[in-house]
Amino acid sequence: MNKSYIVDSTCNDMRIDRWMRLNIGKIPQGLIEKYLRTGKIKINKKKVKSSHKIKKGDQINIFNIEFKERVEQKKIKFLPTKEIIKSNEDQIIDDNDNFVVLNKAAGISVQGGTKSKKNLVDIFAKSEIFKGTKPYSVHRLDKDTSGVFIMAKNRESAQLLTSLFRLRKVHKTYLAICQGEISKNTGVWDDDLIRYDGDKKLVEKAKTIFKVIDKNSEASLLELKPITGRKHQLRKQLFAVGNPIFGDTKYKLSKSDKGINKNLMLHSYQIKFKINDMKHTYSALLPEYFKKLLKSKRLSFSNLK
Repeated sequence: MNKSYIVDSTCNDMRIDRWMRLNIGKIPQGLIEKYLRTGKIKINKKKVKSSHKIKKGDQINIFNIEFKERVEQKKIKFLPTKEIIKSNEDQIIDDNDNFVVLNKAAGISVQGGTKSKKNLVDIFAKSEIFKGTKPYSVHRLDKDTSGVFIMAKNRESAQLLTSLFRLRKVHKTYLAICQGEISKNTGVWDDDLIRYDGDKKLVEKAKTIFKVIDKNSEASLLELKPITGRKHQLRKQLFAVGNPIFGDTKYKLSKSDKGINKNLMLHSYQIKFKINDMKHTYSALLPEYFKKLLKSKRLSFSNLK
């Protein structure tokens, strides 16, 4: 195929390899790099590397790419009951013309998958709050992580908020209860995290600022401020320093603590950002199971309510 595209504002400052996957299909990274190297993908008629960031108004030309995307199993929409809709509406922290902020419960996904399962997008799509529009997911929060989560009410707000997250202009604070006593009280974790895209090994830079709120020989309560937004970043970093989060069944040291907590003790406590010079700060109350573990581990949190 020979096709030409003009980059719009929603993709400004996006890597060309990410743009390809979003707009053309789930092309393997190695194949994208080969096409760029051989000139089958050009930006403004020039060859670029996969790390090149495109700008609004750039012309992307694609020449003779033979790629057939694998057809994935169709996602099944979750059909919520009135009770489920109401219980999630009760978790709303703020509701305005442009977005909704809620205290997401642990155990609920943001978006649905190939199997029918409970997720926020499908639940709020049936809510009166989104009547005449639909919920737009603008950032990620793991299924087992609780706390502050934002959904946009219109495409313009979704594009703006997504850009703020991508440009790291949204400041996030998490709270975590981890196993054992953290050696340092403050610091920065600057790591190379490894993940796999199929068989391809990917190394990603991950940076988090941490501060110990309280600790003892059994457990530590931490304030975590991720600078980057890698998948499972905080969980991986705490596992790497030898202090995995309580309730984490994926990143754990041994089976000795299996069953100690059914909930992951990671909570998105606060989000701060600015729109048109107006500051927005949202905080989410701690879940009861989180407060219960704090008490049993004799850890104190001054803002505990």
